[in-house]
Order: sequence, then C-alpha cells, then structure tokens
Amino acid sequence: MPDSLSADVVVIGTGIAGSLAALKMAQAGASVLMLESGPEIKRDNAVELFRNSPFKGDFTEPFPPQPWAPQPKFVPSDNNYLIQKGPDPYRAQYLRGIGGTTWHWAGQAFRLLPNDMRLQSLYGVGRDWPIGYADLEPYYCEAEYQMGVSGDSDLDSPRSRPYPLPGIPLPYGFERIKQRVAGLGYEVGIGPQARNSVPYDGRPACCGNNNCMPVCPIDAQYHGGISARKALEAGVRIVANAVVYRIEADDKGNIVAVHYLDRNKHSHRVSGKRFVLTANGIESPKILLLSSSERYRHGIANSSGMVGRNLMDHPGSSVEFYADEPVWFGRGPMRPGSINNLRDGAFRAQRSALRVDLANTSPVRYLTERLIRQGYYGKALNEKLAFQSERYVQLKCLLEMLPEPENRVQLSKTEKDAWGIPKLEVYYRFPEYVHRGYDQSMVDFRRIVKQMGGSEALYSRRGVYDNNQHITGTMMMGRDPRDSVVDGDCRSHDHPNLFIAGTGIMPSASTVNSTLTGVALALRMADSVLSSLQGGMA
Repeated sequence: MPDSLSADVVVIGTGIAGSLAALKMAQAGASVLMLESGPEIKRDNAVELFRNSPFKGDFTEPFPPQPWAPQPKFVPSDNNYLIQKGPDPYRAQYLRGIGGTTWHWAGQAFRLLPNDMRLQSLYGVGRDWPIGYADLEPYYCEAEYQMGVSGDSDLDSPRSRPYPLPGIPLPYGFERIKQRVAGLGYEVGIGPQARNSVPYDGRPACCGNNNCMPVCPIDAQYHGGISARKALEAGVRIVANAVVYRIEADDKGNIVAVHYLDRNKHSHRVSGKRFVLTANGIESPKILLLSSSERYRHGIANSSGMVGRNLMDHPGSSVEFYADEPVWFGRGPMRPGSINNLRDGAFRAQRSALRVDLANTSPVRYLTERLIRQGYYGKALNEKLAFQSERYVQLKCLLEMLPEPENRVQLSKTEKDAWGIPKLEVYYRFPEYVHRGYDQSMVDFRRIVKQMGGSEALYSRRGVYDNNQHITGTMMMGRDPRDSVVDGDCRSHDHPNLFIAGTGIMPSASTVNSTLTGVALALRMADSVLSSLQGGMA
C-alpha cells in the first residue's frame, strides 16, 4: 500500500459536485484525493462516438461503460443494471467516468424557490429542509460563477449577485409562443443555463449546435469534466477506474479508510482524515449499503434505515403538436426557456407543482423516422417533413415528486456485476399527488395548444411518465437522526468525519433540474469539511 494513497480529504466520485468541492478544498490548502469508478472522458472522442452512432437519441452512447464500471443503458434494450422491482419504472440514465453525468446534461441551472425548502410547514406535505434558502444562497452564487450561468431573471428565487453572464436570447419560435400565450397567464422566460452566452472562463460562447445532450462539441456548455480538470490543476490527485466497494469505520464511528478495486480487480486501501461521498443519488447509497459489517449491520451512515430511501425525480408529461405558423424549433440550445410561474401555490397541499419546458431539440430526425414508418418517401416525404418540421412544438411538464420511504434502491441479493459487486434493485411508485399534477398539466397543455392553433396534438398518458434523469433523495438531509442520513452541514449523523453532498441529500425535488442545488450543497459542505479540519476534529 503506497503512502501516497492517503490525503486530508478523500472524495468518492468526480462529478460536477465532487470536483468543485475538491477544487475548493485544495485551493484552501487541504490535500485532496479523488476516486472515480470510471475512466477519463475526452470530449473529442465523445463527439466522434456521437457522430458515428446510429442511436443519436441515446445520451449514453458517446460514453460507453467499462466492465468494472457498468451503468444503466436502455438503448437498444435495457441492460438490467438497475433491476426494476416496483409498479413503475425508474429508468435513470447516468455516467460513470471523470466528470460524471453532466457530460450529457442540458445545462439548465435553476435555483429552488425558498418555499421548496418548507413544504411541510407551508403545505403539510413532504419535508422541511434543516437549512433555509438564505443559508444556501451564497453557495448558489458561488456555483453560478464557477459554472458560468447565464440568465436574466431571478424567477422568484432571491439573489444577492447578478448572473455572471447575460441570458441567452430566446429563439424565434419561443418568442412567438411567449407572445401568444401571455394572455392566458403563462410566462415564457429565458432559463438559467450553465452555458456561455459570451466567451467566459477560457471557453467560447454557444453557437447553437443543438446537441447539448449528449455532448457540446465546443465546450460552451459547462460540465463536470471541466471541474475535474480545474481540480487537477489545483493539485487534487484523481485515481480513475477505482471502484469503491467498502467504507471502513472503527468502533467509535470514525471512518478510517475506503477500499477500491482497480480494473485488474486488485484491492487498494485509502486512508484520510475526512471522507466525502459525492458519487450520485444511486451509486452513493450503494457504496454505503455495501459497507455493512458486524458493527454496522445495515451499512455505513444507516442507523436510521434511510439510506437508499426517498428516491425522487421529476416525472414528466408531454404534448406535441403542429402550430398554425412556422416556429422553427431546433435552433440554439436544447432547453433555452420554459414556463416558470406554475411552480408554487397553495395547490401543493393537494398536487404536484409544475414547470413546463419548451423542448427545443431539433425535430427533424424524429419526424423523418416517423414519416418513413408511415410509408412516406421521395418527394412526398420531403414536402411532409418540410411542413411538419417548421411547425412542430413539444412541451414537457416536470412534475413535483415528494419523498416517500417506499421509493428506494437496495442491493440485489441474487445478481452481481462483472466485478462481483451486487447490482441494485429499484422500487418506484407514482403517488396520486403526481397523478393529480398530471391532470393539471393536461389542462394547461390543452389551453396552450388551442391558443397556438395546434393540430394533431398527441398527449402523454396518465400514469406513464418520462424520467428526467434528476436523481434526488436516497440519503436525505434532516435534523432528526432517526429519519435522515446527514445534518444541515452535510455531515453524517452516524460518522463525524463522513460528509455526503450532491442531489442525493435533497429533502425535496421541486420542479427544477437539481444539479445547481447539488453543487451549491457540495460547496457548502466543503466549508464544513475545511472548518472541521481547521478545528482539529479527530
């Protein structure tokens, strides 16, 4: 065991949250070592894989899994990495590699609303956070300036500093919809995006390639690979292809080491003073559950039994139709704007809050494939495609999910991956709270379709919802050690030198993409770790 495999802080997971936290701690003078289960990801290689793949709609295609670091994949078929055990599917799509899943995100960087953190107090549902919006607000700013977020409105999330970058103007079609639905009370606005509207931080401005997912070819969109590179430059050591399978604790509850398997299945032990877990909302609880022992029979940080529970995302409903005028969707970034004034109100006592994304993904491939299946070819195909593609509109509604302990991930007792590590079983069920939110989304969709003179509208079905890949919950933050995993400082209730951050500790999912909040929590956690190091805590 080389002495070099030890550090003040050992971070598990090199995604955007872990890497930015590691960067902050290294810049403050701590020695930091990061462990990543997957390989290094290179942008030029990912772009080439995307261009050569027939599965353009599969966002994992440019980032193939390794035998030692498998990941969920659903195209062309489910690889059964996540074993579905519930009545409803939880088809999470994430990456294992340096930089993590933000290699293929849409860059939407929303803040929570203050009320999102007080659901129980205000509406009698869900949970309250142990911290308030004011506690997180400085870290939202810090995250936005690190990531280069562009925006033009606070969207009812108070802010102490302006966005670092001006908002990216809405495409033509968005402006037309904005004008036509304003009279109905729907406010279409520029969304905050971790995407350069002007050159920033050595990277170019977005030029509208419109394949933000699965990979921005020019690095105008921020991602975890940039965070990891900055961490490396600041002196952080990153060990790739290191599959953590055990966290070791002594009888007093202190974490003393983590163990990982390399790509040759050789085991290594890494010691440290503080340990940080930022894998993601599925891989992190897996590591905690794997770390059971005679002393910790239910795993590490799991005296409450809450590790793996309260799994959330944003179930999605949708409608697609043809407007009565050309709108030319597919120009600019994929998610530049949305309807944001449906996110809060007394109705949350009864049903999900809503946010409606205008999906700006180019519809040409999708429409072409559908028309060919319908039997169109030659001149008729061209004419039909030209008409449909200039008028095509897709709206996607993100529904609020509440934490329910029954929705969970847990270790499989029968199936293991190629490295001998148990796979995960997922139990997931959509409650009536979500179904009632779906009902409201259909009311809103129909009003908008009518206002746009829409034809051939196709509405998604009740109870059949998209998974939006916003993994939330599973290691919940709370005041009570009996029903939560970490406290308001992101510190494990059970282990004083173990910290957990990212979206997995969020007590509410709200209706917005969770990445910015996960990063803000990680930056706040970094201060807690640094403070504990300076305090000389054992």
